[in-house]
Amino acid sequence: MRPVAFCLLAFSLSAFCQDPHAADREQLLKIFHEVEDSINSQSLERMAKQMDPSATVVWANGEISRGPAEVLAYYDRMVKGNDRILTRYTTSAKLNGHARFLGDGTVAIADGTMVDVFTPVSRGVFQLDSKWTMTAAKIDGEWKVVGLHLSSNVFNNVLLDEAKSVLKIVGGGGVLVGLLVGYFLGRRGRAA
Repeated sequence: MRPVAFCLLAFSLSAFCQDPHAADREQLLKIFHEVEDSINSQSLERMAKQMDPSATVVWANGEISRGPAEVLAYYDRMVKGNDRILTRYTTSAKLNGHARFLGDGTVAIADGTMVDVFTPVSRGVFQLDSKWTMTAAKIDGEWKVVGLHLSSNVFNNVLLDEAKSVLKIVGGGGVLVGLLVGYFLGRRGRAA
């Protein structure tokens, strides 16, 4: 009798320990990978299909897009349009852990990190380490992105490092020019 009781206990514990959101997590991972792949293939129409019509995206530059149409308009303006800032943007995103489910399990929040590679029109390629959060909701039995927030460290990043380097060079050049002007003006004053 003991082996039967042990088997029943083990079966009961394994059923109890199983993730009740396993199927939802699988669907959310598909959305995560589709969003990342759509960015890297420069095909944001695929990303827009993963979004609820009322979704909000806060971009790394602080701009806000509401709904898939605004998401596509933002991307077109930034990467495809005549006055675009970038010629390409790619990302490598990682999850910080499992999504957390809220309420009755129809809202999920996930977060992670990204390594973003930007190819601007007016300068060389640069890379930023960024953070992201995503909120998804199960609407009519289907998971959709309802919120996406992308951000980078505004106090410590490669662009600020470059600006500091340029300031040092310009500052050093300014000091050198000032010394040379002072020297020549000083000599000119003595000769007069």
